[in-house]
Amino acid sequence: MLIAAGLCEETANVWYLLGLVVNLIRIIIPLILIILGMLDLGKAVVNSDEKAVSKAVGTLAKRFVGALIMFFIPTIISAIFSALTTINLTSGDANVCMQCLTNATGDTPVGSQNQSCKAYADALNGTGN
Repeated sequence: MLIAAGLCEETANVWYLLGLVVNLIRIIIPLILIILGMLDLGKAVVNSDEKAVSKAVGTLAKRFVGALIMFFIPTIISAIFSALTTINLTSGDANVCMQCLTNATGDTPVGSQNQSCKAYADALNGTGN
């Protein structure tokens, strides 16, 4: 097994924090990329330079694709964990890692106690109910 038994459950608080960071990144980075692309395109259109407009359109397209990839990171992570589980390279608690990375603020039950990732991590830290 690649992931040791119990590792994800024991480190759920780390996975929870990583999940929060992933959620922030998947929202902020695409917005920044699209806004910057629109600004570049707007500058090129205002300057009426056809070469600059075609270059700005290409840049906007690349940034849009990058934004889509960033937005779908949780889906990509889920697919990787599902593939690893399917070929038996992970232990049973890999679900904790996956859920905390892809759905840190959600109510999907994780771990042996069927709690949300935040509640599970809080219980490990002794701050939960």
